[in-house]
Amino acid sequence: MSQKEPRQYVLTVSCPEANGIVRAVSDFLFQRGATISDAAQHRDPVIDRFFMRVEFEEAGHDLPHREKLDADFSELARSFDMQWNFFDMASRPRMLLAVSKHGHCLHDILHRWSSGMLPAEVVGVVSNHEDMRGITEWYQIPYHYLPVSPDNKAEQEDAMLEIIRHNNVDVLALARYMQILSPKMCEVLAGRAINIHHSFLPGFKGANPYRQAYMRGVKIIGATAHYVTTDLDEGPIIEQAVERIDHNFDIDELVQIGRDAECAAFARALKWHCEHRVIVNGNKTVVFK
Repeated sequence: MSQKEPRQYVLTVSCPEANGIVRAVSDFLFQRGATISDAAQHRDPVIDRFFMRVEFEEAGHDLPHREKLDADFSELARSFDMQWNFFDMASRPRMLLAVSKHGHCLHDILHRWSSGMLPAEVVGVVSNHEDMRGITEWYQIPYHYLPVSPDNKAEQEDAMLEIIRHNNVDVLALARYMQILSPKMCEVLAGRAINIHHSFLPGFKGANPYRQAYMRGVKIIGATAHYVTTDLDEGPIIEQAVERIDHNFDIDELVQIGRDAECAAFARALKWHCEHRVIVNGNKTVVFK
């Protein structure tokens, strides 16, 4: 008879800096039969705020379920004015991907997911174009075609929100989805929508940013993955990737290098989010890698 795998959890904490936080959390887990397998903490000295991430599992006897841990922890959390979350590692976040016509990030994420490198459950792909239907259905994933125009944008977003609700989506991954989300969408998906874009913004806006960069002779190009907010492309940054270039690179090479950077930064950001390694700290993030 095979031995039951121990339940594994993650606890994330954000609170004002105070003495005794680490000891209090450690004692709480020890008293409930937990073994800590990984712990990391950070103090922001400017705002005097403390952040912590703890991985733990059963040791010797059964741990309470997540809901019981959460309820038991509330008294301790109140004493330190904590914001906190318990996550069951057996429950993978449910992810919906959104894409327009550029498929490099979508291809990369679907490959990582199918190879077991992305700890998520991809439940579908939504797009305002039909271009990515073939690759999506090759992976046997539902494809939702939601065309959008200035006249139907509100209805199109309502349809997307219904897909999110129906599939119990935990995170919306904007894999080069070239539509600006409305304030309503941003608010509903606060902390649950991740975008990727080239790092020329705001220096090179609009069409053909790589051509603009080439004509300016830039020496570094890259990409930024961030949470979506109502401030366009200014949400808390999760990850960035950069590559050095010089005058020997033509525009096509810049495009390819930029797309590789987008794939790398986006994949790391999604993985860290799904592993509950990211805690939002105002306009920035703490990432426990």
